[in-house]
Amino acid sequence: MKLTLTEFVTLDGVSQGPGSPDEDTSGGFTRGGWLVPHMDEAFIEQAAAWLGDAYALLLGRRTYEAFARDWPQITDPNDPFTALMNSLPKYVASDTLTKGTWEPTTVLAGDVASQIAQLKQKPGRDLQIHGSARLAQSLLAAGLIDQLRLVIAPVIVGQGHRLFPDGGAPAGLRLASHQTTPGGLTLQVYDVVGLPAYARYSGVSDLA
Repeated sequence: MKLTLTEFVTLDGVSQGPGSPDEDTSGGFTRGGWLVPHMDEAFIEQAAAWLGDAYALLLGRRTYEAFARDWPQITDPNDPFTALMNSLPKYVASDTLTKGTWEPTTVLAGDVASQIAQLKQKPGRDLQIHGSARLAQSLLAAGLIDQLRLVIAPVIVGQGHRLFPDGGAPAGLRLASHQTTPGGLTLQVYDVVGLPAYARYSGVSDLA
């Protein structure tokens, strides 16, 4: 199966706290909720389509605990995500959790990368990472992520945890699709194609 990463980011690369001011205040972050003003029907439709391709969710501990707290409380019958989020199998990478509270959950401890590599050998649709930036960084470095789905909000927040921090692993990407929603979100899908290519520019003839 394919391992995908769906991540909401600002123009300055911050992935922390997109959904509300109190979603993630770690590190003194005070500017959460930056995605919500730009959400619209086009974004909801695409995000729901992505989730519909999921075989299972793969989450880091912090994201798992936040989702386990919040998703079971959503009762809006028109919400296209709730039933799937609550019913899909969940895998959580953690050396501190011994069992999950949001069923069905499997805890992955120890050598998480090798366990995920084994999971990817199973037939099925997407194994999807949502949020979980630290886990995503480690799996990208391990060469295990196949596709990035970035939802980029037209905002600069100036602080917070970044999806791609300094010192992170390099990766070559190929743009697979893109769209812009009426609310100003840019949805960019990239296939991971190994290491970046490098070249020297000496003039426009290089581009022919």
